[in-house]
Amino acid sequence: MKKAGSILAWHLILNGAVDAQNPIVQTNYTADPAPLVYNNKMYLYTSHDENNSTWFVMNNWKLYTTQDMVNWTDHGAVASYKIFDWAIGDAWAIHVVERNGKFYLYAPVKSGEKRRSAIGVAVADNPYGPFIDPLGKPLVSVGGGDIDPSVFIDDDGQAYLYWGNPDCYYAKLNEDMISLKGEAVPVPMTDRSFGKREGNVKGRPTLYEEGPWLYKRKDVYYLLWAGGPIPEHIGYSTSKSPTGPWKYGGTLMPNEGKSFTNHPGIADYKGKTYFFYHNGALPGGSGFNRSVCVQEAEFNKDGAINPMKMTAGIEKPLQVLDPYQKTEAETIAWSEGVQASQNKEVGVFINVMQNNAFTQVKNVNLTREGATSFRARVGTTHNTGVTMEVRLDAKDGPLLATVKVPLTGGDDRWAVVQSPLQKVTGIHDVFFVFKGEKPGTVMYFDYWMFTK
Repeated sequence: MKKAGSILAWHLILNGAVDAQNPIVQTNYTADPAPLVYNNKMYLYTSHDENNSTWFVMNNWKLYTTQDMVNWTDHGAVASYKIFDWAIGDAWAIHVVERNGKFYLYAPVKSGEKRRSAIGVAVADNPYGPFIDPLGKPLVSVGGGDIDPSVFIDDDGQAYLYWGNPDCYYAKLNEDMISLKGEAVPVPMTDRSFGKREGNVKGRPTLYEEGPWLYKRKDVYYLLWAGGPIPEHIGYSTSKSPTGPWKYGGTLMPNEGKSFTNHPGIADYKGKTYFFYHNGALPGGSGFNRSVCVQEAEFNKDGAINPMKMTAGIEKPLQVLDPYQKTEAETIAWSEGVQASQNKEVGVFINVMQNNAFTQVKNVNLTREGATSFRARVGTTHNTGVTMEVRLDAKDGPLLATVKVPLTGGDDRWAVVQSPLQKVTGIHDVFFVFKGEKPGTVMYFDYWMFTK
């Protein structure tokens, strides 16, 4: 994996090919990654920072999926704080887990009654929602900074809920996943468990700050957490039990990346372990406009996690992408100059915001048989002069097709366009390059596919 400095070259282009993969979403600001592996697919739930925020302005939660760890499909907002009738805002860091075919979303939101954070739970029949509040009230309202819930189901079936800032709590969950088994238990804040904070501690004697994430590998339990003082780093602790006592393991990731917060998530997928975090690396990024990243985690023989710096991300896809089935335009490895949106007509789609914007899809398998035509659903509000180029392996790579984008009148009206190709075979990166010196949104792009 290629190492990089604390401020990475996120828009590094080498010989016309995009090298960077982090942040993994470039079409919205995302934060607080919560990975879930289900049915051989990686699901990633994130919070969503609204554009140009100067505080944690967050109203909904988004979902992205992948099977190759480089091409991520945007499924839009799958829930918002409004699913809880008792909440008045603050769609902060969530965690979604699956049990017995049901999906449970644990969310910290602001309670309308107490005007402070409380943790609610919502349930869905599939990972895409809709999520419904079965309780009509908070699941947790201890009052000690009830944010950043993390749920872990152990091998014996017992589920645990961790949360909290500045104190850390845990509770056992009943098998129904929507009620507690017993009371919330405060985790002792000791130097041995979380390291010693130097200087003015202000009621925080250890390095622990927030964002606990419980994970198990072999017979070791890991509690990852965001550590202080601000700006945050990521630290971790280990134990032989999911409830401790915990032993401080050191700094996993130092504070870097243009965001004064960070938030860990970790998951095993296809024989590898992936560590998720966030930073402020996108244009306009900051501590309130953050972006989710991922890279591979590695362990020593004694179980310690190798410390890591922020990197350019996953470089080698786990599998090829099949272009002969409908592929959403919002399936992207890298992009510049586009934004994601959604409506009731087509769901999620992308808006092209400037001339010469592009999206890249990696490791596309056109096979030995090869492709002879290309089809896409597109639209624009401009009369003439908007085109989409289909290129191989680089933004300025071999040109396969130039598609004229017809006037449709808006993002609720679409046209399917098709273009013949000279036969092309093999495995390539595919670039869609958008042309149009037009004011406002240049065009809309919903899906694409090749035909043999």
